[in-house]
Amino acid sequence: MRRSLDELVAEIVAAGVRRVHVLAWRDLDDPDAGGSEVHADEFMRRWAAAGLDIVHRTSAAVGLPSEDDRNGYRVIRRGSRYSVFPRTAVAELTGRMGPSDGLIEVWNGVPWFSPVWYRRPHVTVLHHVHGPMWDQIMPRPFAGAGRLLEARIAPPFYRRSETVTPSAATRQELIELGFRPERVTAVDNGVDEFFTPGGERSPVPLIVAAGRLAPVKRFELLLDAALEARATVPDLRVRIIGEGPLRTELAVWVERHRAREWVELPGHISRLELRDEYRRAWVVASGSLAEGWGLTMTEAAACATPAVATDIRGHRCSVVDGVTGVLAPPSSLGAALAMVLGDDTMRARMASAALARARTLTWDDSALGLMEVLHRVVTARSGRRAAG
Repeated sequence: MRRSLDELVAEIVAAGVRRVHVLAWRDLDDPDAGGSEVHADEFMRRWAAAGLDIVHRTSAAVGLPSEDDRNGYRVIRRGSRYSVFPRTAVAELTGRMGPSDGLIEVWNGVPWFSPVWYRRPHVTVLHHVHGPMWDQIMPRPFAGAGRLLEARIAPPFYRRSETVTPSAATRQELIELGFRPERVTAVDNGVDEFFTPGGERSPVPLIVAAGRLAPVKRFELLLDAALEARATVPDLRVRIIGEGPLRTELAVWVERHRAREWVELPGHISRLELRDEYRRAWVVASGSLAEGWGLTMTEAAACATPAVATDIRGHRCSVVDGVTGVLAPPSSLGAALAMVLGDDTMRARMASAALARARTLTWDDSALGLMEVLHRVVTARSGRRAAG
């Protein structure tokens, strides 16, 4: 029988691991926060409630205090998006953040290299390999350097430590990069119980997409696909939820294609409003280039809304192709949208399957799965000490 989070926490505390530091590029309150930050908050709040002393170290953000408390754990924000990495390593080595007994590194593109300088129990959380994303987020000379760092330079330092990823597909990708299979564990992301079915669907075919308006999300590709789908579903509508650097470009696309009647960019909305958007949508869609999981896909699934998305590694775990939605190459995304929007029977079947699967994905299980890996590390370390 699987043991509970409380039981595992009690055991690692008894083994001397009570104070755990969690390193991440950004935290949940950061304006640029996304799925990785949601994941971190979900496991940290549960670990803190189970009895661990959690310190979350991240970069500074405009308008946010340098120190804060949230959901039972402490947040320390210092350093820029880039200086946070060396500053945090120095702070850990000198004890400026207080003592720690264990560490979780959230590797989001740029590694912290914690296996090099941290000698106590530690686990790496790696949501996805950025790969082609580097060309989207960095100028060309630096994009190549980022790709080299992520794919060639950093992996050898992590091969002997435990890594957790939310996607079985990303686990395979890490193994292809040289990570040891026995040290990479896939733990599914959860879906907040807040997301449930309800209300009424839009009276006209409605596509909803949500996320930061950043190049990697390829919202313009999605708009191109929706424009193509309008040839067979002429009354479809699109709502793209979120803010980000590409908002102006998307607005220009809307004007250039005279699409104001069927495309809306409402910007940032509340969580309650987001749930309503999922509930009204006929499909949730994503044209993303790379994802670790595709959290909007499973949030919408919990509202009984199927997905149409690009066929990438992260989407393959959040969407079961042909069951809870449809995955397609970029060139076929428009055809996939038209097919699902135009087939009421298919869409209803996928909606039911999406809801059933979403109900099996919980943040309690996700937090427990990550703790099981940390517990394994702590137990192995204790065993070696006893043998020595």
